[in-house]
Amino acid sequence: MRDETAQTDAELALRAAQALDLPVAVLEPDSFLVRLENARFFQLFASSGQEAETLADRVTGFDPEAARKRLAANRPYVQPLDVKSGARTLHLEMKLRRVEAGGPAFVLAEFKDLSKQKEAEYMLDSYSALAEKNARELKREKERVEKLLLNVMPRQVYEELREYGTTTPQKFDSASVLMLDFVDFTEMAVSQDPGAVIAELNDIFSAFDRIVELFDCERIKTIGDAYVAVSGLPHPNPDHAGALARVALRMKRFLEKRNASHPNTWRFRIGLAAGPLIGSMVGIQKYVYDIFGPAANLAARVEDACEPGTVAMSAEFYRLLDGSFACSPLGETELKGFGTCELYSLDYETPS
Repeated sequence: MRDETAQTDAELALRAAQALDLPVAVLEPDSFLVRLENARFFQLFASSGQEAETLADRVTGFDPEAARKRLAANRPYVQPLDVKSGARTLHLEMKLRRVEAGGPAFVLAEFKDLSKQKEAEYMLDSYSALAEKNARELKREKERVEKLLLNVMPRQVYEELREYGTTTPQKFDSASVLMLDFVDFTEMAVSQDPGAVIAELNDIFSAFDRIVELFDCERIKTIGDAYVAVSGLPHPNPDHAGALARVALRMKRFLEKRNASHPNTWRFRIGLAAGPLIGSMVGIQKYVYDIFGPAANLAARVEDACEPGTVAMSAEFYRLLDGSFACSPLGETELKGFGTCELYSLDYETPS
């Protein structure tokens, strides 16, 4: 009588479950024989027509041994399942639990549809991956822009431009300028393969950049085959003349070594000058950081006046050097805009 009552209760519960859109089944405790099932279970886990079918016969991937161990320990058994329903794949969670409601024990198999939760998680993962991808691309683009801008302006000026959207012209009472130019470059470019010549020029300027950076100086710009670097701006440097003199000597040594091992000979002139300078950003559509003032003009005049293969400097630059350099007087020279000026050659750095 008691068994019949329990069975009746289970059937009543299953009839109520028929109204549910989720699968439900009642199983034998040990064999997992399917005793009762609702319509949704029948729809998703089709019967083969056998008289007695277990849950393993109906549900692909079900592990009866693992389920028995869990239920024997009085713990529910949970297993995720992916089930085809027409063109869709449903993500289900199957939960088996042992029920003893005053009658024979049975196992109740309940299924929870996790499809919407999975879809939401998938969308969140997709959005997160897309956001991370966009963040990485934005970072790379920012770094690329920063690198391009640092090619045309000192970092301090770039940071001021980034922070305030503009830069303020700065006057420097004493700074040094280096002007390097190659002799007969135009003829070389015209008479030889221009692509190869420009590639060599790019290699040389790249080496100059490393030398300039090594002594905490700044490359201001290149104009064709001319290379302009400064020391003492935008960061003040009491030894700006010494730093730029070391740069000039290493440029000279680099070119001499290169000329000895390459078919093309790059003949150069380097002019050095010191004095007041103004550093400022110019241009609206295309930013260019440039220098203005007597020192910049004088360096160009000194470079133009010196012999190929030499490093020449103005008297002011010479007076700023300490005893670490060997120099030779070049005599007085008439420089356009500056009149008669005394020049010196920078020969080498003396051992300390």
